[in-house]
Amino acid sequence: MKQLFTAMLIAAFVLAGGAVEAKSLWVDGGTMSLYADKKARNVGDILTIVINESTTQTATKARTNSKSGSVSVGTGTGIFDFIKAFSASGSDSFQANGTANDTNSYRGQITVTVVEVLPNDNMIVEGTQSIWQNRDEHKITLRGTIRRDDVTLNNTVPSTKVADASIRFDGKGPLNAKQRQGILTQIFNFLF
Repeated sequence: MKQLFTAMLIAAFVLAGGAVEAKSLWVDGGTMSLYADKKARNVGDILTIVINESTTQTATKARTNSKSGSVSVGTGTGIFDFIKAFSASGSDSFQANGTANDTNSYRGQITVTVVEVLPNDNMIVEGTQSIWQNRDEHKITLRGTIRRDDVTLNNTVPSTKVADASIRFDGKGPLNAKQRQGILTQIFNFLF
């Protein structure tokens, strides 16, 4: 009886023109699964780089150089009697000291796009963020290589985990222009 019912059900589907199709609960790539992680893994995916960089540089230089010399000539005799006795001396000294201290700290976030996936599953990412405020532009550009293992569950990567990182902070506008030396000062510094 049970076999007859199953055979009739199959026949009803075939006669009705309905095709029986097996489907999975999970879609290929895991994009629709409730259990798949949403971390970036393919070209075009986006993720956020958390920038937290600090650099400190100190340089101290000291140079000292001195030189002295003297010459003395006695009175000439014979055919050289026109030479009068004389002496000369000279000295030169140079001393220079310099100290430079440089401390920088950068904090922020930038969302980047995966532009290439390498054969070893590392990803090359790049992105630009431009913020305008009072006619001044502040621009952050980042490019680098990240490992898939370094992408956190919330789809972020710390900037310290970006290999071959190139992070640029640029600015332009009236305020940034006032922070640069004028052209005459630049020429004077170049010449002297």
